[in-house]
Formats: sequence, C-alpha cells, structure tokens
Amino acid sequence: MTLKVRIIPCLDVKNGRVVKGVQFENLIDAGDPVEQAKFYDSEGADEICFLDISASHEGRSTLYDIVSKTAEVCFMPLTVGGGVRSVEDFRALLLAGADKVAVNTAAVLDPDLITRAALQVGSQCVVVAIDARKVSQVPPKWEIYTHGGRNPTGIDAVEFAQTAAKNGAGELLITSMDKDGTKSGYDLELLRTISDLVDIPIIASGGVGTLDHLVEGVTIGKANAVLAASIFHYGTYSLEEARKALKDAGLEVRKGIGNE
Repeated sequence: MTLKVRIIPCLDVKNGRVVKGVQFENLIDAGDPVEQAKFYDSEGADEICFLDISASHEGRSTLYDIVSKTAEVCFMPLTVGGGVRSVEDFRALLLAGADKVAVNTAAVLDPDLITRAALQVGSQCVVVAIDARKVSQVPPKWEIYTHGGRNPTGIDAVEFAQTAAKNGAGELLITSMDKDGTKSGYDLELLRTISDLVDIPIIASGGVGTLDHLVEGVTIGKANAVLAASIFHYGTYSLEEARKALKDAGLEVRKGIGNE
C-alpha cells in the first residue's frame, strides 16, 4: 500500500510567537501559534509541527502551554520539538497534547536517547530532526548543526540518519540549512541520499517557494511528507492548492476539508 503524502505546515516558535527567517537568521514575527494552528486545522492540514527554535540554545523548556492550548482546539496530529533533552521531556510533551516529539540536539549528542525514548513512548512518537549544511560537493557530504543551527558538529548527516533509524526513530525530519527560507526548493540530493538508505518515513524541510517544490520533494527527493512554513503563513498558497498540485502530479494525498 502506498502511503499518502502528508502536507505539514511548520510553525517556528520563539518567545511564544511564530517567527520566520532565512537560513535560521533575521527572524520576523508571523503571529500567534495557537491561532495559526487553529487556521491550519480548519484548512485540513494533515499534521502541524511546532519547533521552539529558542529552546535548545537558551536552555528553556518547550512551551508546554502552547501545546496544551493547541491540542484543546485542534484535531490534526501535532509534532513538537525544541529543548527536548530526556525521555521525561518526551513524556511531558505527549502528556501536554503532542502526538509526536521531535528531538534534535540531544539525539546528536546522545544517540542512545533515541533508543530509550522509542522503548518508553514508542517509535511512532519519536521524530529525529536533522539540520544539515552541505560541506562538500564531490563527494556530496552534509554536516549536522545543533542548538537551533548554531553549532557545527563535524558529524556526517547521512551517517547519523542511518544511526537514528537503527536506534528506533519513527521518522526523520530533514532540514537543509542552505535552503531554509530561500524559497529555492528542498535539497533534493540530501533527501534522496538519506531516503535511499533508511526504511522509515522522511519529512522534507527547508526551502519551499512554489508548489512544484513540494512535488519535487516527493518525486525526486523521495520524501514521504513535505513540510513548509512561509508559503502557507503568508498566504502565497493554500493547503488545498498544495494538495491539488501533488494530486495533479499523480501522488496520493489525504482528502482535505470539503473533499470527502
């Protein structure tokens, strides 16, 4: 059975507000997270992703109240990340109303955390987020950055993706830092390289500017889900238009609002 392609609006949250930037810098305010989540829920989003981009860097816990308020008013699955350091953090976010928890920095520093979390809360709740920057063209190589994209690690992103899958991750959220906010499309080579080597779902992230970019993420990058931020936040395209573009490309999508 072919998995239907999921469309996931992503809300980067800093100090309780949605923000958007370019290559993780120059952040501008893009609204209230709970209100935006309600809007996407009403538009029939397959999932929504909250990433507290300040949490790891400033050592703060993720904003549990935003998660619980969102869970009260939204019915779509909610993935939450930012500042997750322990299995207890996974549990707390799931109890607050998250359906899945994304872990980035802590999993890179301690890959066994992925295994512990998978055993305690189930692989289906564990999303390993990888922020990668290309460091070599031939052969192609990407390096992982941690702490909200601030710290280079020297760790190979493709090798770590395989480790994360082996350790029990349910999904991988792959963000190209080179592409983030540029509206020039996903890093398709990065996505395809990883998807060819792991047997868990891949979420494409970083760089969407057109509906064709969403299609390419699946058809060329071989992603199972496509994540985007600014094209939805600023009304460039609707979720319905995104679904239609994927469907017109021959891809199976979930039915949106009013299309049952």
